[in-house]
Amino acid sequence: MRQISQNYKTGSIRLENVSMPALKPGGVLVKTAYSVISIGTEGMKVREGQMSYLGMARSRPDQVKKVIQTIQQQGLRAAYEKVMNKLDSLTPLGYSAAGTVTAVGAGVNDLTVGQAVACAGAGYANHAEVNFVPRNLVVPVPKDVRMEHAAFSTIGAIAMQGFRQGEMRLGETACVIGLGLLGQILVQILNAAGVRVLGIDLSEERCELARKLGALNACRPDDPGLKSSVRQITRGVGCDAVFICAAGDSKQPAELAVELSRDRGRVIDIGKTHLDLPWKDYYEKEMEVKFSRSYGPGRYDPNYEERGVDYPIGYVRWTENRNMQAFLDLVASGRMQLDPIISNVYPFSEAESVFGQVGDGTIRGLGFVFKYDDAPAEKPASIPSAKPAKAGPVRLGVIGAGNYASSMLLPHLADNPSVEMRHVVTTTSLTAQNAARKFGFQNSGTDVSAVLNDTDTNAVLIATRHASHAKLTAQALRAGKAVFVEKPLAIDLAGVEEIRAAIVESGNERLQVGFNRRFSPVIRAMKEHIRGIKTPLVLNYRVHAGQTDAKSWYADASEGTRFAGEAGHFLDVFAFLTGARPFSVTASALSPDNASADDRENIIATVEYDNGSVASLLYLTQGSPKVPKECLEVFGGGMTMQMMNFESLHIFSGLKKKTVKGGMDKGQKNEMKAFVDAVETGGPMPISVECLLDTTLVTLAALDSVRRGEKIMLADCWQS
Repeated sequence: MRQISQNYKTGSIRLENVSMPALKPGGVLVKTAYSVISIGTEGMKVREGQMSYLGMARSRPDQVKKVIQTIQQQGLRAAYEKVMNKLDSLTPLGYSAAGTVTAVGAGVNDLTVGQAVACAGAGYANHAEVNFVPRNLVVPVPKDVRMEHAAFSTIGAIAMQGFRQGEMRLGETACVIGLGLLGQILVQILNAAGVRVLGIDLSEERCELARKLGALNACRPDDPGLKSSVRQITRGVGCDAVFICAAGDSKQPAELAVELSRDRGRVIDIGKTHLDLPWKDYYEKEMEVKFSRSYGPGRYDPNYEERGVDYPIGYVRWTENRNMQAFLDLVASGRMQLDPIISNVYPFSEAESVFGQVGDGTIRGLGFVFKYDDAPAEKPASIPSAKPAKAGPVRLGVIGAGNYASSMLLPHLADNPSVEMRHVVTTTSLTAQNAARKFGFQNSGTDVSAVLNDTDTNAVLIATRHASHAKLTAQALRAGKAVFVEKPLAIDLAGVEEIRAAIVESGNERLQVGFNRRFSPVIRAMKEHIRGIKTPLVLNYRVHAGQTDAKSWYADASEGTRFAGEAGHFLDVFAFLTGARPFSVTASALSPDNASADDRENIIATVEYDNGSVASLLYLTQGSPKVPKECLEVFGGGMTMQMMNFESLHIFSGLKKKTVKGGMDKGQKNEMKAFVDAVETGGPMPISVECLLDTTLVTLAALDSVRRGEKIMLADCWQS
């Protein structure tokens, strides 16, 4: 099938041939009939992609802040690799579409194959021939609504949410500043609600259209008759509400809004505009300023949008889904006219050319729509790689190619002449295509069986979300593959048992987990200095993980806790340095009143080893983001070692001090080389299965200790 992609690094917009998206639980596959081009939102993204790196940084200060925090915690090299990988990726365009359901995922009981639906959401309602869309971002299309009109439902929901933020009442007056696509739709919504509407725009053509669509008057902001028109329409008191739908850096919309408002009026910002409010004017009228957040309640909430958790209607009357429904009801009733707004309908095959016009600003009009072919979109058998595949005994299949895998793992594999990059599989077509382009995979797609059932593939890398690791690892082991799975190996005991059973049944122990820190130069140097020590060790590892972005999938409880996902890194270092097996763990967590999820992730775990060593892990989230992420101290045999965030290692022995530079190398390159060497030679895997299972068990036992408030003996965990 075909899909439009954008590459921020090069600025290119291409119509890609990609595989079909995967059908996942909680959503549907939709064959697109029409999708709407947003000249404002998408035009901004296209123009950003054409900027220099400095220009991008100036346009997105929020992202620059995140990069600076990454540099402070993880170093310049790691930050650079992540940023470059993010920029040099194929990202989708589009967020408002309509089409026909072709497949229904588990858990969706109220939609059927063949049903006409409208779809919303960046990353879901893409400009693509087929999309996977979660249930809460899909609404049925009423039978009297044409599909090209239904495709506007997302933009209609944005206007509907702005209207609701205005809290308009029958007979009130409103002014809409900015009569673009969003403004013209809002004019009609206000008119349908019995609100008297005035429109303002720099374009006389748009003003004329607004008058035709229900505005009592519409004019330019410099029109000498503007104020008299406001007095006439509002009977001399001013507008009850002013909706700013304009975009740009001009102060004029904010200044005009207060000038046209009544005393204690309302200003609702819907567009992305400059709001340098004139304080005196807003103060004297005691203005109420409100923002309208996209489609409505549920937007940017992954529980609602991705996991299908609806808000009870008794508490949240108008969610983004219900706003979409309300907009389509207006269209069905004939009170929303869309034909006058649609400036052109383009065949989807012309998408590259159309976006070229969007980028250079030569396209003129309001609403632009892509029409898709009626013929079913077929999945190509394979997608040729941009780079020739290398011959070699390690024939690799990859499941999952997100930002971490693409920046920290796959580059080392693609550069290794012993690795043949055969398959890459991800849940989204464009991500798989992007990985194939960057790393030279021969095939890309969304079907895991393409990797697991390929008899020529002898090694599998699994870098999916955490909850899927155990199942995929067990399947790959049973398929006879050598397996590298990014941490964690499992997020619960059931997952550990599933993997143990797969090893026993298949006799395949060719397993490695992404515990990369033991492969870093500074940790290896620590191990060398420990070799001569006969006494037990005391270890203290302080990790400042920082707070989780509430929108991140890491915050999804079904993916396990952050500690379950990340602590194995540090506990594996304990196992590596002590050279011993753990037998007990005692842990406690920060638990203040009204503790947040981040609060509960502040965990102190103490592990005892069978050679007498004791190790303490402090996993913290509440400190300053400027603090380096990791510090490790080891004491034993008259020696003290201090590792500072992989930048340096200080070794104190007697009265002597030695410093080893680490260069912020956390071991990913050495880790991948060790895996490839083991597969290629048939030699032992870099970490024993016993050690991998021990580390996973200690992680889970620490969480159990927090819950139970007591020491956990690992032998009891296996028995339970």
